Amino acid sequence: MNIELAYGDGRITAEVPENATVMRPRSIPTLPDESGALWAALARPMGTKSLADILHGKKSVAIVTPDITRPLPTARILRVLLPLIGQSGIEAEQVVLVNGTGSHRGNTHQELSEMYGSDVVDRYRIVNHDAYQKDGLAYVGRTAKGCETWLNREFVEAEVKIVLGLIEPHFFAGFSGGAKGIYPALAGIDSIMGFHNAQQIGHPRSTWGLLEGNPHQIECQSVWDLVHPDFLLNVTVNQERGITGVFAGSLAEAFFAGADYARSVAMTGVEPPGFDIVVTTNSGYPLDQNLYQTVKGISAAAKVVRPGGAIVCAAECREGYPDHGEFRSLMEMAATPQELLDQIAAPGFRRFDQWEAQTLASILTKAEVWLYSAMDPLSVERAMLHPTPSVEEGLASALAKMGPNARVGILPEGPMTIPYVMG
Repeated sequence: MNIELAYGDGRITAEVPENATVMRPRSIPTLPDESGALWAALARPMGTKSLADILHGKKSVAIVTPDITRPLPTARILRVLLPLIGQSGIEAEQVVLVNGTGSHRGNTHQELSEMYGSDVVDRYRIVNHDAYQKDGLAYVGRTAKGCETWLNREFVEAEVKIVLGLIEPHFFAGFSGGAKGIYPALAGIDSIMGFHNAQQIGHPRSTWGLLEGNPHQIECQSVWDLVHPDFLLNVTVNQERGITGVFAGSLAEAFFAGADYARSVAMTGVEPPGFDIVVTTNSGYPLDQNLYQTVKGISAAAKVVRPGGAIVCAAECREGYPDHGEFRSLMEMAATPQELLDQIAAPGFRRFDQWEAQTLASILTKAEVWLYSAMDPLSVERAMLHPTPSVEEGLASALAKMGPNARVGILPEGPMTIPYVMG
């Protein structure tokens, strides 16, 4: 049968076995009135006063948003949020939009226009968070694990702090959104390195869809308590990037309600022992813009591929590894996945981007991975993956290893669906 897979700015069609199991998130329609739902959530939030009441009499507002690697419909949200702020008597020059890049590169003017809308870029001050610029950071205290934490000064010093985010399953933090919107999104590089240390990445509760006892959630929620943001505005989206749910108010109520909803939509149980082969994507652009981000889609497939199985991933990776950061050099510094894991786990090892390399290497000790992408084949091979000129040819190579009766699973939307082996 033919199946459409999310890839780059659109979709590609691939032929897969007739008996393959296709796993998708539940089909949830876009809210019939997105703006109305946003207005209602701002006026009647969960666990806190209305945003209008919070803004009354204040003189400065900082709004943190995810960067371009997250498919949040930021412009549509701001078309409701910014007028409400203006109605509270706060002028545009008293508002700063902080792009929560974490350790990622700053976004270009064109990218910011795509994210926020050109009218917002022209009217409001926008700051790309810079994790490496110490002068732009403010000390806020120690995390639950005792790590000294520095966050973006513009955000910390604002009278009103608003955090936007997208709630979807996350491969080691359980879910995105919530307190991740400030930590590590607005943290200094030393704090980011501590957040992604090898022990936390390898912790058994650092996984998709799990919040309770997840060491990453414990850390980022402890930072939230240090900074006390005033208002959380998170949404969930469907495959068309339409808003399906709005969760606004306090972290304790709004985020956890949103995570419960996202879990019910995205997580799908499969019979043990899982699949011999899983075909996956990274949900298309912007998520599949590079191999670093594509680890998420591969990780989703790894949840239900049996040990010794195979994963075939379709992700454009138009930016390559990418060129910035250390992900490429990390993936190329060892001959085998286990050797890379041993180096990362060695006492004193500390490299930027090691968390993504650790995750991918761990998957590669369980399953072989074929990648269909725009990357040159040699670069793919240096990442210890198999390049393939098409999804079908990658699948044929996997079937040659697993046998014609192999059990095949398909994740057309990649990490928008989070499968797990039942029991």
